[in-house]
Amino acid sequence: MAEPTPLDVIDVLLVEDDDGDVLMTKEAFEHHKIRNHLHVVNDGEQALQFLRREGEYADAPRPGLILLDLNLPRRDGREVLAELKDDAELRLIPVVVLTTSEAEEDIVRSYSLHANAYVSKPVDFERFIEVIRQIDDFFVTVVKLPG
Repeated sequence: MAEPTPLDVIDVLLVEDDDGDVLMTKEAFEHHKIRNHLHVVNDGEQALQFLRREGEYADAPRPGLILLDLNLPRRDGREVLAELKDDAELRLIPVVVLTTSEAEEDIVRSYSLHANAYVSKPVDFERFIEVIRQIDDFFVTVVKLPG
């Protein structure tokens, strides 16, 4: 596989309130030498501020991919996903729901809100790292994203 060029480097927004999962995601990026820039917000309200470039996020980059947990404080991931996909400017950003929930209703609801993928977080560290690598490979290397 060819090395990514600087043009292939994208900003990834991780919306996650669990410090352990944030740490594992960062470690997955480092372990696999993923060169994309990982930005982290801890709740749904911060996610929307980041995406709308409001307040402290006025200079935030437009992410090329969002990794979204469903169970978040202040605004849950379903609300964030609904608002995101209802916004003409933001709806083109691919969203991977990355959550511990394996509930059928969460899966169906996420896809009905136009999530691009739904991934249950593995509890095993090695498997978690592999899942992050596969998401990155697919959405950054395989799939053609809008500019």
